[in-house]
Amino acid sequence: MTETLEDIEIQLLLEALYHRYHYDFRHYARASIKRRLLQARVQLGFESISAMQSAVLHDERMLPRLLNYLTVQVSEMFRDPAYYLALREKVIPHLKTYPSLKVWIAGCSNGEELYSLSILFREEGLADKTMFYATDINPTALKKAQAGVYPLDDIRLFTENHQKAGGRSSLSDYYTADYGRAVFDKSLRNQVVFSDHSLVTDSAFGEMHLISCRNVLIYFDRPLQDRALGLFRESLARRGFLGLGSKESLRFSAHAHAFADFCREQRIYQRSEP
Repeated sequence: MTETLEDIEIQLLLEALYHRYHYDFRHYARASIKRRLLQARVQLGFESISAMQSAVLHDERMLPRLLNYLTVQVSEMFRDPAYYLALREKVIPHLKTYPSLKVWIAGCSNGEELYSLSILFREEGLADKTMFYATDINPTALKKAQAGVYPLDDIRLFTENHQKAGGRSSLSDYYTADYGRAVFDKSLRNQVVFSDHSLVTDSAFGEMHLISCRNVLIYFDRPLQDRALGLFRESLARRGFLGLGSKESLRFSAHAHAFADFCREQRIYQRSEP
């Protein structure tokens, strides 16, 4: 297929981001990255992708603005409640047998998944012995995750999801309303490490008992998906659990043999190799 001028511009921009700032989007799914870059070009007011490239190369202040388009920050608390219900009913009983726990939320975005898991683990009596690692490549998103502040308009949906996920309390127990915002309790992040981490270029974390990386791999091409899954494989303790998004699977991965289906419908896998 012949590349268009626009395709060439996009490739050059991705190379420029990698060489100038070490952000590597070169193996993200091309259709998705193209759509987001074209949206950024229009909304940031550039006549071409090349003009946007020149701006981001010469003005570091442009980088976080562009990253907000290149990294997807759309999520909600207890998204896909059946996933969290499966964690509660099927995975948590196994995790309760460990004296201490490590949980990695890879691609934590603005923190909704982190707070969902922190609340779930508190409700199941595991909060005090669990260390959470919340990582993302977008520093703006990490700051929002650390703040734990969300629009009050979103709380109705969050509350419904929490109840469908088997919530043992009211979600309102965990936040205070303040000028149209819901501010989640600081205690939910007492044992959370927030960190800049790239699934594209960085190394594995060690001895995790649960890794939750949902709706991230769908934006990667196949080789990059395999790299990320390899990191998860290396990072998991033996018999540790991996949770993926509803449209993601290990089935065609180079690492599929290292995992067993634990809860197939909810894309929860267990590391099965010695």
